[in-house]
Amino acid sequence: MDKNSKIYIAGHLGLVGSAIHKNLIQKGYGNFVLRSFSELDLTDQDAVAKFFKKEKPDYVFLAAAKVGGIMANNIYRGQFIYENLMIQNNVIHQAYLGGVKKLLFLGSTCIYPREAAQPMKEDSLLTSPLEYTNEPYAIAKIAGIKMCESYNLQYGTNFIAVMPTNLYGPNDNFDLEKSHVLPALIRKIHLGKCLENNNWDLIREDLSGRPIEGIDGTSSENEMLEVLGKYGLVKHKDGNVSVEIWGTGKPMREFLWSEDMADACVFVMENVSFDDLIKVSEIENGEVRNTHINIGSGKEISIRDLGALVKNIVGFSGDLIFNINKPDGTMRKLTDPSKLHQLGWKHQVEIEEGIARIYNWYLE
Repeated sequence: MDKNSKIYIAGHLGLVGSAIHKNLIQKGYGNFVLRSFSELDLTDQDAVAKFFKKEKPDYVFLAAAKVGGIMANNIYRGQFIYENLMIQNNVIHQAYLGGVKKLLFLGSTCIYPREAAQPMKEDSLLTSPLEYTNEPYAIAKIAGIKMCESYNLQYGTNFIAVMPTNLYGPNDNFDLEKSHVLPALIRKIHLGKCLENNNWDLIREDLSGRPIEGIDGTSSENEMLEVLGKYGLVKHKDGNVSVEIWGTGKPMREFLWSEDMADACVFVMENVSFDDLIKVSEIENGEVRNTHINIGSGKEISIRDLGALVKNIVGFSGDLIFNINKPDGTMRKLTDPSKLHQLGWKHQVEIEEGIARIYNWYLE
């Protein structure tokens, strides 16, 4: 890419897309074409075709997706597979028809089998069954990987797929029903601290910015307590406050600061081609597979220890209650980022620093 290249970031307002946009601006890029969901519905094939014919971007970052945590993945199974397949198919195909020079497709490490050997290498893809709770989303992302590979092999495109681990950072989703584990923990433990301090002004401010099931800062204290209780935030008669966390707390998770992820994505877009990936991927008998790239820290932490870390950083003195009747999800999801290291990139922000940063961002 050169600094005047026309760059389309699909999903530029989300956690991933906004971090990529910020990184590109910091590196001196300035010719962006951006559309919010209300301006361009990427599931609409005709609208996407018209957009690409009109704008003719040189480079595309495909960061738009229907995303969520274990609860949302399990409840909205049809939406997760349909919307993600439609977004990917429309953008990738129009990028091919429009002669886009390079496309970066962002997936997720949930593409790997539930029982994949740890840490997960790229070649563990499709070797055994997926985790059931996020299977529809994972299948959509696997289809995106294979679409990029297949278009490269048939049409000579330069479409690269990257699989970031669990991300967190500015512009994250803090919706208690649909968010991932870390932003959900940060918000719940923050609200738990407000409850134990009887700080109803902060609770009202929080709910005014992010209502829960229609309950906002104008609701009564009883209404707010009721909806918070539904999501595991309870103020007991003795004044103590408890915060519920799904599962046993034993699953291990890897986390990556979103701005580190963005830096990796821009690095790949600037320095890596599909031909490079063929050279560093395990190609057997002439069969080109698993040319996607893991983006991760290669480090993991248990959900129990993660909760304790957030609790300490937020300054909450109540109890963390693990609901063992709720699903754990995959027990381990640690990536092997050695391919990315081999290509020349490594993460910078460790989990303790990152949680402090995102909590300060949330408060602001």
